[in-house]
Amino acid sequence: MAGVLDSVDSRTRLVGANRLELLMFKLHSNQLFAINVFKVQEVLRLPKLTNLPGHHPHVVGVAHLRGQAVSVINLAQAIGMPPLQPNENSNLIVTEYNSTVQAFLVGSVERIVNLNWEDIMPPPRTSGRQHYLTAITRLEEKIIEIIDVEKVLAEINPYTIALDASQLEEEIIQAAQGMEVLMVDDSPTAISQVRHTLEPLGIVLHTATNGKKGLEQMQAWAEAGEDVPNKLLMLITDAEMPEMDGYSLTTAVREDKRLADTYVVLHTSMSGNFNKAMVQKVGCDDFLSKFQPKLLAELVENRVRAKAGLPAPQ
Repeated sequence: MAGVLDSVDSRTRLVGANRLELLMFKLHSNQLFAINVFKVQEVLRLPKLTNLPGHHPHVVGVAHLRGQAVSVINLAQAIGMPPLQPNENSNLIVTEYNSTVQAFLVGSVERIVNLNWEDIMPPPRTSGRQHYLTAITRLEEKIIEIIDVEKVLAEINPYTIALDASQLEEEIIQAAQGMEVLMVDDSPTAISQVRHTLEPLGIVLHTATNGKKGLEQMQAWAEAGEDVPNKLLMLITDAEMPEMDGYSLTTAVREDKRLADTYVVLHTSMSGNFNKAMVQKVGCDDFLSKFQPKLLAELVENRVRAKAGLPAPQ
């Protein structure tokens, strides 16, 4: 299985087609869970783990993979279920999120399925592990729960997301007041992170939970007579989202003459090399890996300067 997970070229064929590949697995029972194949490096049987002193309760140890020490997270425990007990049938799913590599302890690994984002729905708004889902879908009459890995990782290793306003130039703060950004992302964690980063700049943040809703919002502004590319400092979009992904959203924006000149930033936890290739393929203006508040602030500052006609810093 690992061989089909590590080729950038093999992944690009789905981009712009509003499709995704999911790796399905089980934890305790017959319930199927999944994560996007784009973020998976390999799948392997559980190797010997080294204890990590002072580790987070959800981290069961460290696996040494190809000369790299990789933290192993008990995924069942991290999403509010009883922890898995490692045994000879356990597996590791090794992933890359936000430019870091980590592994998830799971039970059986099932298979990879190719689906349309239109078949991926938001999770029901209930308690329990539903808080750790970004979406659900159905396959062969079975429900598949897609895990919000960003939320899991943010709870284990919280990000520093607030900017120090004293380090921002006064002219940038003044110029940014009231400027507007549209963020399209199905992860409440990601939206919260960006909101906290932009707050010191006084920027108005509009949000949508998938590409379809984001596109509808932009089209509604256009139909109301607003100049959307001028209204928005930028559109920040995730790549993976139910109903319409970020790549298809960008393509739709570029094809609508009223929206085509909008500055679009792809903001995602996927592999940097992969997304840089996708930025060129679908016509984004920039790429930003999650979650790097200083780089986001620099990008926003440069856009504010350009929009307000301020000179570049010396």
